[in-house]
Amino acid sequence: MTAQTTAGGLAGWLRISHISAGFIAVLVGYTSSVAIVFQAAGAAGAHGDQLASWMWALGIGMGVTCIGLALAWRAPVLTAWSTPGAALLATSLGDIGLAQSIGAFLACSALITLCGITGWFQKIMDWVPRHLASAMLAGILLRFGMDLFVSMQGRPLLVGVMLIAFLLARRALPRYAVPLALAAGIVCAALQGGLSLSGLDWTPARPIWMAPEFSLSTFVGVALPLFIVTMTSQNVPGLAVLRANGYARVPASPLISWTGVTGILLAPFGGYAFNLAAITAAICMSPDADPDATQRYKASVWAGIFYLLTGIFGATVVALFAAFPHELVAAIAGLALLGTLSSSIHDSLQAPEHRDAALVTFLVTASGMSLLGIGSAFWGLVLGGVCHLMLQRRG
Repeated sequence: MTAQTTAGGLAGWLRISHISAGFIAVLVGYTSSVAIVFQAAGAAGAHGDQLASWMWALGIGMGVTCIGLALAWRAPVLTAWSTPGAALLATSLGDIGLAQSIGAFLACSALITLCGITGWFQKIMDWVPRHLASAMLAGILLRFGMDLFVSMQGRPLLVGVMLIAFLLARRALPRYAVPLALAAGIVCAALQGGLSLSGLDWTPARPIWMAPEFSLSTFVGVALPLFIVTMTSQNVPGLAVLRANGYARVPASPLISWTGVTGILLAPFGGYAFNLAAITAAICMSPDADPDATQRYKASVWAGIFYLLTGIFGATVVALFAAFPHELVAAIAGLALLGTLSSSIHDSLQAPEHRDAALVTFLVTASGMSLLGIGSAFWGLVLGGVCHLMLQRRG
C-alpha cells in the first residue's frame, strides 16, 4: 500500500503537462528577455565570469523562490527577474560602475522586502498614479523598440526574417511568437555564417562576489526607479494574475517579502531584482497545465527546477548569447518588448485628463537626460507628478 501510494505520488509529479508547462514558461521567459538582461549587465560593467555570475544568481534565485513559494502555498506561484527593471538599468547605469550598481540592487531589494513585511505594498502603489508609472515604463522601453529597426541597417535580411516570423507567429501561435522569432534569427544567422559557437562549453557557472558601494545619487537615480518599475509593472500584474485565476487565498505580503530577501542575498552576485511573474505564470496556471487547479503548483515547481539548471549552467547561456550577432540580440529584445511598450503607452494615455502629465513623464524619461547625477526615469516621474498635481488642482 505504501509502495503504491509512493508510486502514485511520483507519477503525479511526472505528468507531461506539468513538465511541459514549466519548461515552456522558462523558455518563454528566457528567450523573451535574456538579451535585455545582457544589455543591463554590460551597462553595469559586468563581463566574462561576472556576467556568468549574474546568470547564476538570477537562475538560482528564480528557481529557489518558484519551488519554495509554490510548495509553501500549493499554488502556481512563479517568479522572474524584472524585465522592465533590466531595461531601466540598460539605459540608466551609464558611468556609475559595477560597485554602485550592486549597491543600487541591494537598496531596491531592501525596499521590496520592507514593503512586503510592513504591508506597504498596496499603499505605495496607490500613491504612485498608474498612468505615470506606465508612462515612465514606456519611456524606458522606447529605445529598445527603436533599436529593433536601427539594427536593420546592419543586417536587413536577418532582422527582416525575425520580424516576419514574429508577425506570422503572432497570428497563429501568439504565445510562442518571441521564441519562434529567435529561432528564425538563429537559423538565418547560421546560414549567413554569423554564429561563432567555438567557445561554447558546458562548464558550470560559479558565483563571484561583487562588493557594493552606496551613494545618494545612485539610490535616487537607479534604486528608486528600479523599485517602482519592479513593483508597478511586475509585482502588481503578477499578483493580479494569481487573483484572476482563483488563487485569492495566497497572501501578497509573504510573496513580496521573499522575493525581496532573495534579492538582498543574491544582489552581490548579480541578482539585481526578483518579482512575481505574470505572463509566464499564466502558462503554469492554465487548464493545459492541469485541469485540476489544486495541482497546477507542480508546474511551477518544474519551472523552478528548469530555472535552477539554467542558473547552474549560466556560463553556457552567456557563451551562447555572446555567439549571436549584435543585431540579432537587439532585434529579439525589441520584439520581446513590443507588447509591453504598446500596453504601457495605451495605459498611460487612456484617460484624456491625464494625458498631459503622462506625456511629460514619457518624454522626459525617453530623453535620457541627467540632472544632479540622477537619471531620466526619476525626473520623468517627478516632473510628470508635478504636472499631474497642477492639472488636478486646476480642474
